[in-house]
Amino acid sequence: MDDFRFFPQHEGIELRRLASELKAELLDWAFADVLVYGLAPLSRAKQGELTYITSRRRVDALVGLKASAILCSQALAHLVPEGCAALICKDPQFAFAIAGQILYPDAMRPSLVMGESGVSAKAVVAASARFEDDVTVEAGAIIGENVQIGRGSVISAGAVIGPGCSIGRDCHISSSVTLQCAFLGNRVIVHPGACIGQDGFGYSPSATGLTKIVQVGRVIIQDDVEIGANTTIDRGALDDTVIGEGTKIDNLVQIGHNVTIGRHCVLVSQVGISGSVTLGDGVVLGGSVGVNGHLTIGDGAQIAGMSAVAGDVPAGARWGGIPARPMRAFLKDVAEMNARAFGRKKKGAGNE
Repeated sequence: MDDFRFFPQHEGIELRRLASELKAELLDWAFADVLVYGLAPLSRAKQGELTYITSRRRVDALVGLKASAILCSQALAHLVPEGCAALICKDPQFAFAIAGQILYPDAMRPSLVMGESGVSAKAVVAASARFEDDVTVEAGAIIGENVQIGRGSVISAGAVIGPGCSIGRDCHISSSVTLQCAFLGNRVIVHPGACIGQDGFGYSPSATGLTKIVQVGRVIIQDDVEIGANTTIDRGALDDTVIGEGTKIDNLVQIGHNVTIGRHCVLVSQVGISGSVTLGDGVVLGGSVGVNGHLTIGDGAQIAGMSAVAGDVPAGARWGGIPARPMRAFLKDVAEMNARAFGRKKKGAGNE
């Protein structure tokens, strides 16, 4: 890709310096002064670009490689073709991610729509709102009464920050985000269209219909959380909805009221979490996982995509399926169903 209108190419970084930043070993110091300007996948990397390889299954792609440098393990270094610098590291993919942050710093968070700084005259800001230094509020943003925004934070065009909300330092609230009844820590990124702090889904059924249950809690989002586009996070009913520090939430995720999510969790697109669920630290939920209400998923548990969680999950477990169950049992069930579907005989048994 040679279109740099959105993310300009880096001015160039010497491989000696890049190796130091990545804590990688430059195998041949004859390449020390070579400049790298950008990143590319292994299949099309060319001069001036950095790529990476993690598996012997991709070694065929090294034939004719034109990249200036490649991140790889010690075991694959001897396969790097002449003319390409090998940067040796334990985890090439992780090092490649760090290289991306160095070469494309502007891509680390959403860009400003208008590129302005300070508080736009075309923003609507309540007189009681309080900002620290270096806050940017773009045209069309609406800031309610008694809002507090920390130093270096950005409120993009069209965002709406409801009364009483607090936003920490170095946060980025993207276009068309709505925020209400919420407190955000530092370095929180909220992508376009996310809705945070609206009332949760709660009704009491009776013979005359459904009666709405009031939702008077808050949303607490801790430091270094990133929230994807069009994700929704409901405020608590009587308790708070809490998102732990370092957690990363993909686009189109629904988090119900009173949910507590631990530190450094990962929620992939279209996850749906019902009310009053507790996730421990380091939990990973694959795409389109559904979690029933009032459950607990223990620290470090991983749930495979498209699974439905109907019961508590112990710490460190790997579950999948509908209903979700230990991965070994799930895969066994899948194998048996496939055997039946294709008319195969089970060992030691007659036809079924």
